[in-house]
Parts: sequence; structure tokens; C-alpha cells
Amino acid sequence: MESARPATATVRFGLFEVDLRSGELRKQGVKVKLQDRPFRTLQILLEHTGEVVTREELRQRLWPADTFVDFEHGLNTAVKKLRAALGDSADSPRFIETLSKRGYRFIGPVEELENRERTPARPAAAVTVDSIVVLPFTSMSADPEDEFFADGITEEIINALTQIEQLHVVARTSAFSFKGKYIDVRAVGKQLNVRTVLLGSVRRADHRLRITVQLVNAEDAYHLWSQRYDRELKDIFEIQDEIARSIAERLKVTLEGSKQEPLVRVGTRNLEAYKLYAKGRVLLPRRGPAVVYMDCFERAVQLDPNYAQAWAGLADSYTVLGYTGLARPDASMPKAIDAARRAVALDRLSAEAHNALAMASLMGAWDKVEAEREFLRALELNPRYIQARDWYAMYYLLFSEGRPAEAMAEAKRALLSDPVSSYAHSMYGFICGCAGEHAHALQAARHAVELDSASYLARFALQEVQRLSGKFEESIATGELALAISGRHWWSMVSLALTFADRNQPADADAVYAEMLARARRQYVPLAPLAVVAAAAARKDEALRHACEAFAIRDPNCQYVLSRYYPGSARLRADPRFQGIPADAE
Repeated sequence: MESARPATATVRFGLFEVDLRSGELRKQGVKVKLQDRPFRTLQILLEHTGEVVTREELRQRLWPADTFVDFEHGLNTAVKKLRAALGDSADSPRFIETLSKRGYRFIGPVEELENRERTPARPAAAVTVDSIVVLPFTSMSADPEDEFFADGITEEIINALTQIEQLHVVARTSAFSFKGKYIDVRAVGKQLNVRTVLLGSVRRADHRLRITVQLVNAEDAYHLWSQRYDRELKDIFEIQDEIARSIAERLKVTLEGSKQEPLVRVGTRNLEAYKLYAKGRVLLPRRGPAVVYMDCFERAVQLDPNYAQAWAGLADSYTVLGYTGLARPDASMPKAIDAARRAVALDRLSAEAHNALAMASLMGAWDKVEAEREFLRALELNPRYIQARDWYAMYYLLFSEGRPAEAMAEAKRALLSDPVSSYAHSMYGFICGCAGEHAHALQAARHAVELDSASYLARFALQEVQRLSGKFEESIATGELALAISGRHWWSMVSLALTFADRNQPADADAVYAEMLARARRQYVPLAPLAVVAAAAARKDEALRHACEAFAIRDPNCQYVLSRYYPGSARLRADPRFQGIPADAE
């Protein structure tokens, strides 16, 4: 068997680095003792990441033809020692998967390190043979609540299709950017660079359900396939799976694994819980009143305490409350961590659960090791999970670890998967701005606003990259619009104060600080951003006091605005007294 991967000096996965020239395995820079044959086993598996390496192929590579040994025992021992060195498990593998009576497969995402510059490799995948976008299904019911149900069905079909490795599936955010608009399938296909478009409608009446779908060729609008499903409501999960499988058959793409294994992973059989979860997932990204989406997830887990995805949604809700400053850390982050751990315990194969735990661990427990492990596990389970990739890029790679090149690469990968997503462009622009890549940052942030002019995140990202690019007048104007959209959210107030400080206008920066202090007397205002704004207003003592208090209560925003890798924290960190904050607080 020939090597499928070009020889590379060093390969990185998870917390480990493998030097293929010296034959060394290191964990976080510390050498891990590993004998020759287990190391060579690892090397062979890495050469064929994502592919099955049979036991016979390993025998041919590891034992010469004239060697007489108990091969089965020798290979089992080598793999056992390798797993022990990696802290991996045969029952719940993160790196090495056993395929019974066949062989082994390396399943972790791998980065090839050339000349010590890290360049994340794409997760292993089969050759793409076709492409599709699933547009939001239209609700034909009179009840407005059924619109969330229709959106949930759309998202489940997208998730099911993404499991087909030979099929490129446009991510949810880009697909939903066409919601409520006139659909010209030719224009959609050209804009998203896909060959096929799936359209659908949903009508619910009491316990009956009608779903109509049609698969259309995007080039000429020719109907490739259509079907109507008249079933009972309880059959919704089976219908979704049938639709995904029918599409795979029509497009002649190969389904991996057993054909009997469902593509739609049913998290609950409680339909009311499912509807609440679907509604919560639609509302959460909109960042509206927290009580609305949080209530959906809380009611869902009350109806079905074993619904892992609903627990993950609840964890994300509490995490969002914490890092947006809508709740004190002690009232939000412990609940986020508890809900995320429960989600993972209920379903260890849920990318949503692992991503929720990663973010809660990073923002709540400040556990960087667990955060990285869980982000990587989420991306192993679903390499096309845009939220996980963007959160991993911004909050872990950029602000936690100070690895801007890798952060930009990950955010760019998310952007390529979600090309007309205002969110993906906003995140990429913001990351590029903090990394000093101002031309890319401005282009992405401006496009984010073009894609969704009502998005506060897009306006804020543009405000920040304009400030970081030295376009202060434009940043102030954009900031005023962002403040109007958001009800004067502190993200934009921080950016505005920093802009005034950069323009040597301390009185204006002080006015922003005074407004935030006045608000803090009425409601909770996160202490970390308050510290940055105080520093911008040249109030050094107050800035240091706010920073110390922020670290003391573990304000999640310490991981962002007080990060040494966020340019806006430079004034505060320039104060020698800042170094007196306990090291473990950072």
C-alpha cells in the first residue's frame, strides 16, 4: 500500500504533534514515550486519514514477509499502546476507530505543519460528485407557529444530507437567506454554485401532515424528482429520512455505512418537544429577547429529559446570556456547563452537544484544554458545522491561543461552506481585522452588511474593522447605526470609546464611559468591557479596578475584550499594575 499523503515534517491533531522525521510524538510540547511499532502504526494511519487501513495492509508494512510472529497479537498490542499514549478509547474513539474484522481508521482532523507554520487541513472527505441547496420549506398552515416547525424540518434534512460525503450541501445560514423571497432556481444555483435545488412545503392539520418536495436542476429549472407525503404527524422523522435517501438515489451519490442506518438522528419521539426545540434553534441566532428561545429549550427538556439536542440548545442559550452580558456570570455560566455536560452524556455523537460544552468550558470554566478537545470533537462529528468552526476560530484560536493565521483559515473554511451568510462574513471580517489583515476584513464586513443590512453583528463587525483599519470617521458613523439597531449594546459602545481614544478625544470616550456607568446603576453591565472603556477614557485606576473585579467573578468577556490578543485591550494591559492580576485568572 503506497502512502496517500505527501511526506510532511510534522503533523498535528488535537493536543498532539507527530514529528515524522525524528519519530517523536509530543503532547503540548512534551515528548510522549512510544515504541517503534506503535509509532509506525500511527504514521501509516495518518498517511491515510479518514480511510480504512486493513489489518493485512498493516501486516505488510509492519512485518516483513520472512518474519514469523503472532501477527494478530502483535498488531493488537501495538494499537493498544498507541491508544494509551493518545488517551484514546476503543469504545469512544476520538482518533483511532476500529472497524471490526477489517482494520482501523484515523478519524481526527489533521493539520500539516510545514516550516513550523500551521495550516489546518480540511477534514478527510470523499470526492464530491454533486451539490445541493435545501431552501426553507414553506408553511402552508394557518398557525404562525407552524413556520418554526417547517424551518425545523428543513434544517433536519440539511443535517441528514451533510452526512453524505460525496454531496456538497449548502449550509443552513446561506440556504435560509432566501427565506420569504421570490425563488429563481437558476439564480440561486449560480449564486451558491450548486447543481440542484430542493424546494418544499409543509401543511399540518391536527395530527395529519402533508409534505411536498421537488428536486430541481438549477441550470435549466428541470424537475428531477417530486414527491408528496401524506402521513400522520408522528411519522415526521421517517419522512425526513426518506426524503434524504431519495435525493441520494436520484443524484447517484454513495451512502456510507449501512443502508439501514437512518440519516436523520432522532433525538426525541416527543413531537411537542421537537417543535419547541426547532423554534428555539430558529430564534437563538436572532439574539432577540432571551426569555423566548430559552423558554423553548427549557420546556423541551421538561417534556423529554433525555433530549440531548435540547440540552445543548439550553446550554448555548445560557452561554450567550453570559458573553453578551445579559446575565451575571454566576447566574448563567454554571447552568450552561451543567446543561452542556448533560447533553454530551446523553448523546456522545452529537456535534451540537460537544460544541456547547466547548463554548461553556471556555467562557464559564476557563478550561482551555477541555474547550479545544470538545471543539475538535464537534468538528470531527460534523466538519460542516459552521457555528462550531467559527466559535473555535474566534474564541479559541484567536482570543485564547493567539493563533491568528489558523483562526483566519478556519473562518475562511466556514465562509466557503456558507457563502451568502452574513454571519460567516461578519466572523471572518472581524477575525481578519484583529489579525491585521485590513483589506480582507473590510471586504468581508461590508459584504456582511450587504447580505443583511438589519444584522447588528454585521454592523458591529464593520464598525470594528473600520476602527482597526484607521477609518475612524466611517467607524463612528457605522457605530451610531449599530447602536440604534441594538438598543446601544455594549459591544459597539466599547468600539466607539476606543475610536475616540485613537482620535485623541478623551472627553468623548469619557462620555461613553459615563453612559455605561449610569446603565450599570440600573442593570448588570459586564465588568470586562467597562474596564476597556475606562482605559480608553484615561481613567486608569477605575479601569484596573473593573478588570480585577471582572477576573474575580470570571466574566466570560475576559476571554474576549481583555484577551492579550484583542487589540482593544492594549491600553489597559500597558498599565504595569495589570500584571499583578493572578496568573491563573488569565
